[in-house]
Amino acid sequence: MLEVDGHWTARAACGSNNLAPDALFVEGSAQRDARSVCVGCPVRLDCLADALDSRADFGVWGGMTERERRALLRRRPDVVSWRNELVGSDMSLASLSSARV
Repeated sequence: MLEVDGHWTARAACGSNNLAPDALFVEGSAQRDARSVCVGCPVRLDCLADALDSRADFGVWGGMTERERRALLRRRPDVVSWRNELVGSDMSLASLSSARV
């Protein structure tokens, strides 16, 4: 969902809670902690769709680590637009859990 006065990132939880800019770009087990910022974020699906569509290689996006996103992309190579797949669809984040590693 795009905002009238800007990009969806303006509503992101990570941008509104005084989080250090690199806090979501950590390695290893710290990624599991970093993704807790995404819980309850109002634009979580937008964020995840953007990361999957752009093949973001690093960081936690939409509550998924880079490893989880790579696994999902391998499982669903047929998806052309993750934005169409996730945002405004019946698909939920819970349905993606089987892709987690």
